[in-house]
Amino acid sequence: MNIDPDIVNALIKKRRSVFQAQYSGARVNDAIVEQMLYNANWAPTHKFTEPWRFVVFTGQGILQLAVFQAELYKKVTTANGTFNEDKYQGLLSKPLLSSHIIAIGMKRDEKRAVPEIEEIGAVFCAIENMYLTATAYGVGGYLSTGGVTYFEEAKTFFGWSDADKLIGFFHVGVPKGPLPEGKRKPVAEKIKWVH
Repeated sequence: MNIDPDIVNALIKKRRSVFQAQYSGARVNDAIVEQMLYNANWAPTHKFTEPWRFVVFTGQGILQLAVFQAELYKKVTTANGTFNEDKYQGLLSKPLLSSHIIAIGMKRDEKRAVPEIEEIGAVFCAIENMYLTATAYGVGGYLSTGGVTYFEEAKTFFGWSDADKLIGFFHVGVPKGPLPEGKRKPVAEKIKWVH
């Protein structure tokens, strides 16, 4: 199969994190989200553990997610003295701006055949496949690791065990306008060649 490298290079360079404030409010077609997840499933995976797991929220499901995370945040932070009312309200309202929200987990290999970091790395590769697919379809998205991502108590809501990890939430929406140009420092500053 011949794939035009210029198209691949342009797609990678065009990829952006597109946040909720940049969404139009239009709903993304479920078929595009399914393609994002199909492509995520083709990420590299050591020993074929395929550790990525996804729970897709849309419609009323997003409201359920918002209420769950806000209430869990309130419970945990009230107990440890860090509760913030604005953050609580944001956890209730901001998810409703997304067309879909995909909770992303890492299912730990029961045999522990590979180090955990390799499984986490595989999930992040799957996430990049999601980003690139969204970009190709003109859809916006971003990975959030805020809210209840690092609350151990959150995992059971998604059907995951203590050994698994909640990696974050991938928000999906239709961009309401052109996206800004990306910027990176020169790659030459980050490379050392050994001849």
